Amino acid sequence: MISQNSIAQVFETARVEEVIGDFVQLKKSGSSFKGLSPFSDERSPSFMVSPVKQIWKDFSSGKGGNAVTFLMEHEHFTYPEAIKYLAKKYNIEIEETERTDEEKEQQNAKESLYLVSEYANAYFQKVLHKTDQGKAIGLSYFKERGFTEETIKKFQLGYSLDDWQAFTDDALGKGYNIDFLSATGLTIVKDQKRFDRFKGRVMFPIHSMSGRILGYGGRILTNDKKAAKYLNSPESEIYHKSKVLYGLFFAKQTIAKEDNCYLVEGYTDVIQFYQTGVKNVVSSSGTALSSDQIRLINRLTNNITVLFDGDAAGIRASIRGIDLILEQGMNVKVCMFPDGEDPDSFAKSNTLVEITEYLKENAKDFIQFKASLLVKEANNDPIKKAETIRDIVNSIAKIPDQIKREVYIQECARIMDISESVLFSTLAQINKKDLQEASKSFKQEQKAFQVVKNTEEPKQKIDIQYELERKIIEILMLYGDKTEQFEDLILKEDEVSGELVLEPTIHETRVFEKLYLDLQEDEMQFTNEKFKLLYYSIIDKLNQDEDFSTRHFINQLDQESASMVTTILMDDEKYNLHDWERNQIIPKEKDHSVSQLVSQTILSLRCHLIDKKVAEYKNETLKETSDMRSIIEDVKDYVGLKMLLSRKLGKVIG
Repeated sequence: MISQNSIAQVFETARVEEVIGDFVQLKKSGSSFKGLSPFSDERSPSFMVSPVKQIWKDFSSGKGGNAVTFLMEHEHFTYPEAIKYLAKKYNIEIEETERTDEEKEQQNAKESLYLVSEYANAYFQKVLHKTDQGKAIGLSYFKERGFTEETIKKFQLGYSLDDWQAFTDDALGKGYNIDFLSATGLTIVKDQKRFDRFKGRVMFPIHSMSGRILGYGGRILTNDKKAAKYLNSPESEIYHKSKVLYGLFFAKQTIAKEDNCYLVEGYTDVIQFYQTGVKNVVSSSGTALSSDQIRLINRLTNNITVLFDGDAAGIRASIRGIDLILEQGMNVKVCMFPDGEDPDSFAKSNTLVEITEYLKENAKDFIQFKASLLVKEANNDPIKKAETIRDIVNSIAKIPDQIKREVYIQECARIMDISESVLFSTLAQINKKDLQEASKSFKQEQKAFQVVKNTEEPKQKIDIQYELERKIIEILMLYGDKTEQFEDLILKEDEVSGELVLEPTIHETRVFEKLYLDLQEDEMQFTNEKFKLLYYSIIDKLNQDEDFSTRHFINQLDQESASMVTTILMDDEKYNLHDWERNQIIPKEKDHSVSQLVSQTILSLRCHLIDKKVAEYKNETLKETSDMRSIIEDVKDYVGLKMLLSRKLGKVIG
């Protein structure tokens, strides 16, 4: 168990914008930050982070919370894991008591897979650095590749002994369950036999974006033709190869800072580039590039530069990947290395300055690269040239931005020496075909559901009481401790006319006291139990603590309540997702008129309560009671009062 003192220190130190900035590229938007949602596939930002409130909200998925809840949602951490991650990030020493055997048994299956993978990581590193076989074979190989001791430790490289059961026996001896060893793919179980999957291989641990071990890549060092040169962990509950990029954990901050990501093919390409000083580099780990992997990069930058050698198969694979990148609306460049060179060898034999200069001079826009490549293949054959042009236009058709498409069509016309009108016509044909296919698919889906009667759902009525209670919670959280001048309304009888009038009086008080006293006066009870609990918790906290902190209050709530409060507080942030100021529209800050906001809410609530009371009286009139005259008089009084309040409410709004 982690001590409360350590938890409090973590919450006090951690900055939500810094934590989330490691996973999502954030851009300033007023007093907040915005970015692409890490929980859904989107091209327009719907993700907001508030440094002032120290909370975040994802309007596309509805998720929200503080730094800890972000890690729990995004990285699937448990609460203690999120605290430990933040403690490590901010160099905070954690005070922790030893877990009991019962607590260890309560770890869920997914967490057990992580624990097994972490244990394996420590084991393989220990074998590499501490055993004769590890040093003679594994460490020697890495040093021959030019990796320094610092780099080897940075990337947590290791070695698996050339023994059928060395790792498995060690893990079982330490109490790890064979089911979890098998589920991660570290151990192969056949009948009663157990084998180490990565026997005799150097090990490359594959990290999540937050640094957790998800799986491994293992390279064999012998000339066994029957064995694969590289072997990856199989798919598991924690490792999905199409959703992971090797090196992203180490590269993410530099990618965001440089606003560019270099994409290579293998593990050693990443490590060699990183060691040389080019740190914004990742790899798809020898698998075909996927849309999920591209979206991981897109959270950090909109720019990708694909690096590869002159291998024909590698080029073809890269071209397929380019089309996927374009579909995501990203900017893509391609850089080829000289014959006989790959990113690994090139980085090994050149300085940082030389590499940077080469990449700058040789990185081509995708259309220039694709055109030059395909033109060579066409070899002046008119039919092949026509196919080449159509191939390029097919790629351009995948770009979602219309302006970019037009610019690329113009560039293609120039390079291929063909009229723009022909290319635009071809583009239109491709788009029309895509639309027809999409329409056909849609019609088929609709046809499948024709048997279901299409009934229009009744429109949901707005729950005024719920909305006003929600607004009260928001006001208390944002402005509860502020002192404001309020105009109160005293109901009096006019001395001349005898009619009821509202006479204003000005007084100064704290917002929470004003709300509390007015609600007490109206004998208003919260109808929503969750709002009711929050209301009394906030009032109690504001009464006891003069330095009320929204951030501290949220951190002390349970996860469900914290999520609810975050959603309420971040509701207005969605307007910052639009570039209002660029269109010379300056939204008025809410806290410029806190007293009006409070008064408006109280008056609206009073009007609502009067409506409810009048409705009750109207029901009474249907029962033919003996006190009918009295009821009608009361209704007239309430209606008159509401008219007075409504006029005042109109004044507040204006």
